[in-house]
Amino acid sequence: MRRLLRRTIFLALFACVGVAGAVAEARATLEVKIGYLRMERPPRPVLSNLDEIPPRRGIEGAELALSDNMTTGAFLGHDYALEVVSVPVGGPLDEAAAQLLATHDLVVLDMPLADVQMVADMAGDQKILFNAGARDHELRSAGCRANLLHTIPETGMEADALMQVLLAKKWTKLALIEGPTVEDQALADSYRKSARKFGLKIVSEKQWTFDTDLRRAASREVPLFTQGFKDHDVLLVADAHDDFARYIEHNTWKPRPVVGSTGLMARAWFPVVEQWGAAQLQSRFKDMTGRDMTPEDYAAWAAVRAVGEAVTRTGSNQVDVLRAYLLSDDFALAAFQGRPLSFRAWNGQLRQPLPVVNARAQVASAPLDGFEHARNPLDTLGTDQVESACQAFGE
Repeated sequence: MRRLLRRTIFLALFACVGVAGAVAEARATLEVKIGYLRMERPPRPVLSNLDEIPPRRGIEGAELALSDNMTTGAFLGHDYALEVVSVPVGGPLDEAAAQLLATHDLVVLDMPLADVQMVADMAGDQKILFNAGARDHELRSAGCRANLLHTIPETGMEADALMQVLLAKKWTKLALIEGPTVEDQALADSYRKSARKFGLKIVSEKQWTFDTDLRRAASREVPLFTQGFKDHDVLLVADAHDDFARYIEHNTWKPRPVVGSTGLMARAWFPVVEQWGAAQLQSRFKDMTGRDMTPEDYAAWAAVRAVGEAVTRTGSNQVDVLRAYLLSDDFALAAFQGRPLSFRAWNGQLRQPLPVVNARAQVASAPLDGFEHARNPLDTLGTDQVESACQAFGE
């Protein structure tokens, strides 16, 4: 009798294990393939090479997010995979994009404005692309694409975050130094627009024209360069390439805070961010890569995590289902910033708080209290719906 009972229990347990295995096998059929397409950029000559650009910047952020997705996916039967394609300088981006798009419906893009638009036009409306590298306003306005979402903040979002902090401190008179490149000019324009938006005044402007070696001459040249500025509360520097800004601080004629491209800065992510569990993300990234997480890494991480969140909530890997959810009011990404992140339905930009930091600490998180918006306080940063010329999203 006991032998029969043991045999019955054994067969029942075997059957349960078999059923569990069959269920797990059935669940593992939802495959989510994500592509990462990067156009490598030639290194730009700058005065200092102290801050080397990590060779796998962005890619490693996506890889950390993939690991996060797989942790949740293991319980739900969702299988994630990431394929990285990095096109060398001058290489055939169109060929690489065509091959990756042929096998992937979800692709993260790390490339300049014109390349982003080219790939988006190639992809068509049955793909979802995530811009994790181009900050240009044009991509969120008249040059937007319906299949393109943005996890890197536009330049105007960072400018607005900085201006909110300056206004809160009543540092309302600004002197501006603008670099010589097209990118510097675009950054300076975003500062001018944001200053007008928040009622700050740029009282003096100068263009940076030095070609001398500031590593030796900064203490002599910068005071003379800044001597003629009208009375100002802060010195605002527009240096998109991190070329000369580092030599401005503590070398000015008048003792004033330096903000913008150095000193007090608005960034999507920075090593000093540690609240709301961010220290844990920073630590995991550094353990994996041996370096600090950059804004580009964070943007790529957010893109891949957004896919994971959408797949988890919808139980689908279909583009139309995922896109509808990503752009809906239901989507919310927990991303170690103290507030949930979501996509703007009118231009695809990821709403996100922006840390305002110096080299050693986080000073504030924008938007600050008191900066309100009818829809979402995060929409006080960057291009609002009434300002956007984007028509592709039909909002």
